[in-house]
Amino acid sequence: MVNIPVKLFSATSNHNVSFHLLHAPCKSRVKYQVYCPVHETEVPRSDLVKGYEFAKNQYAVLTEEDFEQLPVPSRQSIELSAFVKLDEVDPLYFEQSFYLAPDEIGKKAYALLVRSLQEKGLVGIAKVTLRNQERVCALRARDGAVVLSTLHFADEIKAVPEGVPGDLEVSERELQMANTLIDLLTAEKFEAGEFKDEYREALMKLIEAKIQGQEVAASPAPAPAQVVDLMAALRASVEAAEKARQSRQSEPSVKAG
Repeated sequence: MVNIPVKLFSATSNHNVSFHLLHAPCKSRVKYQVYCPVHETEVPRSDLVKGYEFAKNQYAVLTEEDFEQLPVPSRQSIELSAFVKLDEVDPLYFEQSFYLAPDEIGKKAYALLVRSLQEKGLVGIAKVTLRNQERVCALRARDGAVVLSTLHFADEIKAVPEGVPGDLEVSERELQMANTLIDLLTAEKFEAGEFKDEYREALMKLIEAKIQGQEVAASPAPAPAQVVDLMAALRASVEAAEKARQSRQSEPSVKAG
């Protein structure tokens, strides 16, 4: 077997705006306490243990040593068990992604794995244990690195809710018009950089205005949706998409050299 010593690094970052909870009258930050109702006292983190409730108010206590001694291969290694096409993995299964970086002695084997995944166009399927949880994972090549993405187990995927009208009858004209609209909006590839977090930008402007003591104007509420003719709405959407495409095509391009 080929072993590649690796370390995991988070492949994504969260840019959400975070808030602290304040006491409204004095605007001071509130504190959370871990409290024991039996001893009627605050409990320090050093006195906390993990317990599994197997019956009402009865717990099996597990220590960190218990977790370390679990006889699970995925706790210490990522063992590839299969290779599949990426489009065979439903995006619904994907959770969190990490970069795998090799130790010095594993760089050659790591590079070989990256090259093989690229040339074959496959992702490796394995299992890994992270934060005391075993997950199925997919390993794929990206920009010369191996990306590990944790996946949900099959029994964690919920069924489609009842009442979803996916099987309603539609006319051939409606379908053709919808397909035309999709064709007009179809891009050659997904460009993540084209999308910006407009909500976050507006929120930061609001916060900055609050800091500066400015009066903040509220956005008008959107008008309630009106029941319209489906074909008319599709036709209007197609016309708008056609105008947008023509506008993009008429823009002058800049060429290097």
